[in-house]
Amino acid sequence: MANSTEAQKPQNPKKNKKKGPQKNKKKGATLDTFYGAKIQNTEEIEDDIQENGPKSSKGNGNSPQTHEEFESEMTKKMEAFWEEKLEIMQKKFTHLQNWCDETEKENQALKARIRQLEDNDRVKEQELIKQSQNTKKLEENIKYLTDKVIDLENRGRRDNLRIIGLPEKPEINTKLDMVIQDIIKENCPEILEQGGNTATDRAHRTPSILNPQKTTPRNVIAKFQSYQTKEKILQEARKRQFRYKGMPIRVTQDLASSTLNDHKAWNMIFRKARELGLQPRISYPAKLTIYFQGKVWAFNKIEDFQLFAKKRPELCGKFDTEKQRAR
Repeated sequence: MANSTEAQKPQNPKKNKKKGPQKNKKKGATLDTFYGAKIQNTEEIEDDIQENGPKSSKGNGNSPQTHEEFESEMTKKMEAFWEEKLEIMQKKFTHLQNWCDETEKENQALKARIRQLEDNDRVKEQELIKQSQNTKKLEENIKYLTDKVIDLENRGRRDNLRIIGLPEKPEINTKLDMVIQDIIKENCPEILEQGGNTATDRAHRTPSILNPQKTTPRNVIAKFQSYQTKEKILQEARKRQFRYKGMPIRVTQDLASSTLNDHKAWNMIFRKARELGLQPRISYPAKLTIYFQGKVWAFNKIEDFQLFAKKRPELCGKFDTEKQRAR
């Protein structure tokens, strides 16, 4: 019976208590703190106190002196532990504070740089606006001066006539003054009968150098001593076809090369307007005039004339320069 009674006695509670904390150790042992510092779990500290704490004596019970020494020793350990962790955290905090200060300085420097760049950008934008205005003024001045120079060149040529289609022969080139007099006698003898001054200061081919690749003869420029005589010859040339020894030639006003190019731009429209009986004329400097529906219409630009023709059913589609060029 005694053996059975001893078998029924409960197991030592201290052994059971030891199993509990061991399970807790497996579940969660440490806590991660700021900057990776590891602190023991509260349950582990309690287990450590229970394991390393003062043992009770059989006869006298707990020893107060031993317990106080144990508490003092554990307090010192805890203070040393936290002082070490605090020192590490202070170092980390100091490093972080220095990094924040450096970052703030860099941020302030970047802000100042951005403000400076913005100010420079505004200054450059204002300078660009001024330069654009100056460029526009210069372009206007250049256009004005170019037009002025062209006008002066045309006025300097007001006594000149341009003869187109005169054959390129040595006997003609060496006696251009006499050839011009023969043209006047053949086409407008009434000027000679009226006693007009048909003398010329000079006459020459243009350009001065012959291009062998061109089959057409070079133009002849003749400068007359009398502006009135030149105008009479030009008026007669506009009325009828001039000839030289039976060969057809054309006599026009001598103008600057840029003005002549502007005249050539009207050629296709001019020919079509003549076919339609609109009585076209190119007046100075390069203005087209036509007679339409009892009125005289003048156009300084080809675009203006094309817009005018599109609005008139009688002319719409007949002056399409793109189709004419394609043909």
